[in-house]
Amino acid sequence: MNYQFEDDLSFSEYYEHQLIGYVNKSTSFSACKTTEKGYPDIEVKDRKGKIFYIEVKVQRRTFMSIETKIPYSGLKPSETVALNLSDLERYFGLEQDHNLQIFIFWALLNRPCVLGEEEANYYYRLVSELKPIWQKEGDKRKFRRKSGKGDEVDGKHKGVTVNYHFSLKELKLWDKKLF
Repeated sequence: MNYQFEDDLSFSEYYEHQLIGYVNKSTSFSACKTTEKGYPDIEVKDRKGKIFYIEVKVQRRTFMSIETKIPYSGLKPSETVALNLSDLERYFGLEQDHNLQIFIFWALLNRPCVLGEEEANYYYRLVSELKPIWQKEGDKRKFRRKSGKGDEVDGKHKGVTVNYHFSLKELKLWDKKLF
């Protein structure tokens, strides 16, 4: 059986590889998959060896019931992206404790109300820029979904059930294309 978690993981890894390829071919930076446990997906170095990180999130489903499930969020389905709350909090700690620079990079797909068919938009923001939003909005943007059988792989729970949501209006549009 092909689990949704595994499909999401391989789909996301595809975009990670595309972004790594873009950085290595089209910029003066070098990028590779991160090997540090608990760190974001991609490690990027400049010519002097200074490092920053990128966490890649691919959003291909719309949280259509966001206005009823978390009504005080003030978010609309078409403009909402999510991030695993545990990742967000871990990245806040990594930035603070290790003086790291971490970007969250969202690939947004399958949103016919804001994108054309087969179109993707890319958004990003530094974790340090997301923290004031998280502090201001608090739990109003947190949602815990029920766990399902697609969250388990080989008897282990792998799916994320608690997400934190941001508006596209709070992010920066990346005007480059990966494809």
